[in-house]
Amino acid sequence: MNRRSFLENTAKASVAFSATPLLTSFTRTEKYRTALVGSGWWGMNILRAAVQAGQSKVVALCDVDTRQLKTARQELGKLTTDQPKEYRDFREMLAKEKPEIVIVATPDHWHPLCCIAAIESGAHVYVEKPVGHTIQEGRAMVNAARKHNRTVQVGTHRRVSPHNVSGMDFLKSGKAGKIGMVRAFVHYGGGAGEKTPFQEPPKELDWNMWCGPAPLNPYHPSMHPKGFRSYLDYANGQLGDWGIHWMDQIMWWTEEKYPKKIFSTGGRAIRRDNTDAPDHQVAVWKFDDFTVEWEHRLFAANEAERTNVGCYFYGTEGTFHMGWLDGWTFYPANKNKPIQHQDPQLDLPDQQNIAALWANFLDCIESGKRPISDIEIGHRSTNMALLGMLSYKLGRSIDWDGDKELVLNDPDANKLLRREYRGEWKYPV
Repeated sequence: MNRRSFLENTAKASVAFSATPLLTSFTRTEKYRTALVGSGWWGMNILRAAVQAGQSKVVALCDVDTRQLKTARQELGKLTTDQPKEYRDFREMLAKEKPEIVIVATPDHWHPLCCIAAIESGAHVYVEKPVGHTIQEGRAMVNAARKHNRTVQVGTHRRVSPHNVSGMDFLKSGKAGKIGMVRAFVHYGGGAGEKTPFQEPPKELDWNMWCGPAPLNPYHPSMHPKGFRSYLDYANGQLGDWGIHWMDQIMWWTEEKYPKKIFSTGGRAIRRDNTDAPDHQVAVWKFDDFTVEWEHRLFAANEAERTNVGCYFYGTEGTFHMGWLDGWTFYPANKNKPIQHQDPQLDLPDQQNIAALWANFLDCIESGKRPISDIEIGHRSTNMALLGMLSYKLGRSIDWDGDKELVLNDPDANKLLRREYRGEWKYPV
């Protein structure tokens, strides 16, 4: 059977089921005062979905780069007549504008402080993944959300993507049998590159504020805009970026809340540029009932692996591939049974499903329910990646107590669950 064929009725039913709970009916008559912190490419994707949902009045744009603020205002002008104030410091913005909703779409190392400050100011927050740079930051974000009873949605939008929802229904129904192993990977290309001189930051960019609580390193154009995830002072490489999405799919599927043992290895075999994240990496997480493997490579790209990005769930009844641009496919162990497939339904631009995740966010603000990608869920999924990176940095395996959120019998590893902040910035509790 052709790989693109699938059971029409099952697919249609799954899509209908996945869309229904995301629709919301509002009793509120006034729009939410909404602010965006981090007005770059992805932040504007989220703000666009917020404006199009019709329940937001954009009161502020905040960014340390005035070039991005200018571009964001131009883009926003195509969508709404709102005239937001512009800020370079999120603390001033929160104090003066008192937004009810804050979108946090900064580089990773800023997510915790911006999110917690917004929560403490009384706002509900949509924060991008990964939730933080270190594990204890994520726990502080959960603590803040619970203490102040605020809705915090994490931007793992595959939780609402129709083919991911129906694929998860397929897996949880037991149709793939007992799953003993999950393999996730992203293999994108790239060359060796070369080191180039660091530069003075552009005059429009407040580089000290961009670095914030992280080390104040020399500026390089490969850090901003985009590119920061390849610098370990500000992010956690490919595993901390792409890996979050697929670790989240695994954590969505399993009833287990955390792995027990983690090991990762890799390095920089090819890349010779200014970045310091691994250009290839393998990580393994041992749960009670199954094992997860991750691998990425930033060189030697090929079409077969590039298009199959995602997770392979290996079960007694067959192999289930949860993909992105190619939807999901189930390959039965019994060769006499047909392959099953569902195509993706993805929003433009960038083949994502932010609009449905935003609708769920609004619905939960109204109802007081926990959102689909609640901060506790996002924290656990982020931890998968951060634990893999922790093992990579240590160069050895670790044993994890997920209830206490501590590495067992390893003081050096536990030191990496947090880091010292720079200057005036205080690590959250």
